[in-house]
Amino acid sequence: MRLGRQTYAPDKRAFVTHVADIAGSDEAMGNLRHYIDFAIDCGEWGCASHEKAESKFRDVVTKRLLDSSGSSSREIDCILGGDLINQIVPSSFSARNFDIPFCGLYCACATFGQSLAVASMMIAAGMDKIICCTSSHFATAERQYRYPLELGTQPTPTSQRTVTGAGAAMIESSGPDHRCPEIGAYTLGKIVDLGCVDANNMGAAMAPAAFDTIAAHLRETGRSANYYDMIVTGDLGALGRELLAELLRKEGVCDASNLNDCGCMVFAEGQKCGLGGSGAGCSSLVYCSYLHKLLVSGQLNRILLVPTGALLSKDSSLQGESIPGIAYAVAIECR
Repeated sequence: MRLGRQTYAPDKRAFVTHVADIAGSDEAMGNLRHYIDFAIDCGEWGCASHEKAESKFRDVVTKRLLDSSGSSSREIDCILGGDLINQIVPSSFSARNFDIPFCGLYCACATFGQSLAVASMMIAAGMDKIICCTSSHFATAERQYRYPLELGTQPTPTSQRTVTGAGAAMIESSGPDHRCPEIGAYTLGKIVDLGCVDANNMGAAMAPAAFDTIAAHLRETGRSANYYDMIVTGDLGALGRELLAELLRKEGVCDASNLNDCGCMVFAEGQKCGLGGSGAGCSSLVYCSYLHKLLVSGQLNRILLVPTGALLSKDSSLQGESIPGIAYAVAIECR
C-alpha cells in the first residue's frame, strides 16, 4: 500500500525472524560487548588480506543465520546486500559459496536500509525467505576511500572509524508464535546534496539526507516522532547526529528527544574512534546484535531505523565533487 511519494506499508507482513552478527575486536570491546554474538581476534582473521577477511565475515553470519533458523540454502529465495569495496566483491564472492540467488545492492552505508526495503517488496511479491546482509571493515574502507593504513595518516577532528563487522537478518513471510519484529513501513530516500566537500566529515554530508527521509516518513505515514520508541540513524556520528537534531527542531518536525545513532552506539568512551562508527556494517551490526534483541525482549516496541550513506568515491573527491547523501527509513515494530 502506497502512503505517499516515498513511503509504503506492505500489504503482506514481512517478519525479521532471525539475526546474526560478527564484530571486530575493537567493536567487541565497545558499548555492545554484552550483545555481540561473535568477535574476531585480528583484522585479517587468518586470511591473506583484509578484503578476504570481510568476505569471510559474510560467510560466517550467513551460515549462522541458516543454522539458527533451521533453513537450508534451497529454502532461501534470495540474498540481498552489499559492502563498501569496488564492485561489492566481498558480497558476491561470499554469495558464490551458497546455492542461493543473489542480488547485490549498493547505497554506501545506507545499504542495510535499502536491503530491508527491497526485501519487504520481495515478500509482498510472493517470496518467503530472504537474507539481508551488509558488512564493512576498517582496513578495507581506509584503502578504498582514503589511504592505506601503512601511511599512518592523521585522522581529522571530524573523522569517524569504519566499523569492522557484519550483520545479517532473515526476512520471512510468516512469523513464529512468539514475539517477533516486522517491517511495518519503509520510506525510500532521495539524493540530498548541500555541497559538502569534506570527505572526512561524513556526518555533515549525510545529516540533510537523514532529515529529508525522516520528515517524509512522518509526513506520509501521518505519525509523530513519538510513535517510535527510538529513531536511530545509521552512522552520522556525534556531529552528524547533532546537526540532524538541530534540523529536526528548527524545521518543526520533532524535538529529537528519541533520536540516536548507530555510529554513536558502537564504541565506548575512551576508545580512539573519532566521532563514532561508520560503514555499511555499522547499522546492520547494531541492529542485529542489539536493537533486535531489545525488540524481541519487549524493551522496545517500535523503532525507525534510518541507515545513512555518503555516495562518494576516492576519485569523485579528488575531482572536486561534492558528497551526495541518502537515507532509507524502515519502521520495525512488534504488534
